[in-house]
Parts: sequence; C-alpha cells; structure tokens
Amino acid sequence: MSERPDRPDRPLSDSLISSAAAPRGEAARAAAPIVPRNSIAGRALIVVVAIMTFLASLTTAGVMLVLASAAEWQSDVAREMTIQIRPVAGRDLEAEVREAAAIARAAPGIAEARPYTAEESARLLEPWLGSSLALDALPVPRIIVLRVAPGRRPDLAGLRAALSARIAAVTVDDHRGWIDRMRTMASTAIAGGVGILALVLVATVLSVNFATRGAMAMNRPIVEVLHFIGARDGYIASEFQRHFLRLGLTGGAVGGVAAMAVLAFAGVFRDLFLGTPVEEQASALFSTMSIGVAGYAAVIGQIILVAAVTALTSRQIVSQTLAAIE
Repeated sequence: MSERPDRPDRPLSDSLISSAAAPRGEAARAAAPIVPRNSIAGRALIVVVAIMTFLASLTTAGVMLVLASAAEWQSDVAREMTIQIRPVAGRDLEAEVREAAAIARAAPGIAEARPYTAEESARLLEPWLGSSLALDALPVPRIIVLRVAPGRRPDLAGLRAALSARIAAVTVDDHRGWIDRMRTMASTAIAGGVGILALVLVATVLSVNFATRGAMAMNRPIVEVLHFIGARDGYIASEFQRHFLRLGLTGGAVGGVAAMAVLAFAGVFRDLFLGTPVEEQASALFSTMSIGVAGYAAVIGQIILVAAVTALTSRQIVSQTLAAIE
C-alpha cells in the first residue's frame, strides 16, 4: 500500500462515518468510533478475558502459597535432626537414650536435644497402628529430636561416630531426603503454574484473534473507505488497539478482582466448617490462603499483562489485514 502525503492524518475517518450514518438534513453529530463499543462480540470477549484472568490469578496465588509453605517447611526441617535408638536385647534402652542425648548436647552446632518418652514414641505410631494396639511388646525405637543452633553447621560425621562408639543400634537422620522432596514439589508447582499461565495467554490470544477478525469483517467497508481516502494504517490500527485494550482492561479487572475477593474471604469459608468433622482439614487449607502484598501485586500485574496482550494482538491482526488490502 502506498500512503499519500497530501491526505490528512487526522481523525477524518470518524467524521466520514458520522456523515455517512447521519440522516439527510441533520446537523453535525458526534463522531462514532470505527469499532462499536457495546457489541455482543465485545461483551463475550470481556467474559472470556475475565475467566482467563481469574484462573491465572488463582493459579499464581496457589503457586505462591505452595512456595511459601515449602520454604517454611524446609526451614523447619533444616533446623531439626533426629536420633533413633532401636532396642537391643541385653542393653538398657533408657540409659542409652540418656547417654545419646548427652552426647548430642555436647556436639558442636546442636542447641537442644529432647528425648521422646516411651509414650510419646508410641503415639507416633498410632496413625498407622491405631490406639487400641498394645505396643509394649513391640520393639518401638526411641526418638531424640535435635535442634540446630542458628547460623551453625553441625558436624554430622563426628556426631555419628561418637554415637556409634557408645550406642548399639543408633542412626542419625538429618532429613535431607525430605528437603529434596520439598524442593522437587516446589519446582513442580512452579512448572505447572507457568504452564497454566502460558495456556491462559494462548487462549486469550486466540480469543482476541477471532474477535478482531470478526470486528474487521463487520466493519470492512468502512475500513476500506478510510484506507483508500488516505487514513494511515497506524491510525486505523490504533483505533482497534484502543478498543480491545479497553475490553482487555475491563475483563482483566473483573477476573482479577474476583480472584482477590476469593482469596481475601477464604477465612469465611473456613468458619463454615467449625464444629464439623473436617474442621482441622478446612483450617489447614484456608487459614494459609494469604498471599500478602506481593501476591496482590502479581494479580494486578497479570491484569495489565492480559490487557496488553489483548491490545497488541488486535493491532497485529489489523495491521496484517490492512497490508493485504490493495
């Protein structure tokens, strides 16, 4: 397409549309936009963008909650270790527990060593064996919980050697396996969240693609007239871009605010389960649904991102369509 420099690059198109649509004898009327603002396709696109933004915001909030919980769990697990002493025939288990606790307290980097009583050790097995089973006849090992001093790195090799030299059947667990599992879980959550966000953006682009092509098809005669009388392609594309930017911001705001409302009032849903058999589970699920300022900022950023993707996609499609008009 060749642009003619003697043709104006002002909103002549709006006046042209107004004049063409006005009845004869009517005075000048307000300029009408190229793309109707309140169309069925526009409202449908707002609904689609709102749904996509809502799902994306909940996904982001879920990923942030998982990361925060995993970081807290890793911190707690990393600060603790356990010593397990198994009963051995001919050995005084209680004496070995006291001796192992003393060795652990004297080890560098260990701030506290707390031996579990026989009753406490037995209660650890109740979720699997039940409370009605007599555990006195079973060789239930004894547990000593060690708390690592802040900023210190304990000498695990030295602790294991000192315990093995004095205790018959003893093991030291630093919980590294659990920490690795938590890191894997967090990484999986991040990858899943990024994948869902990518799918949401792809679905948004496709929806805007169809909506823009539909708007171009409905207004093609007007666009062609504007094109041939000298209106620049950039001006026409900007009209579509502003229209779809408004739709994207409206839909994104609706979906984002709905997601923030769900997260903000999660405690209300938790209260509904008070006094029921699932009270503890509901409290564990909903009491941590607080994403903080960073989470709400991420939701607002997604609203802006969806609106920008909507506007840029429409501009690209309009520019390609205009380039095909000869």
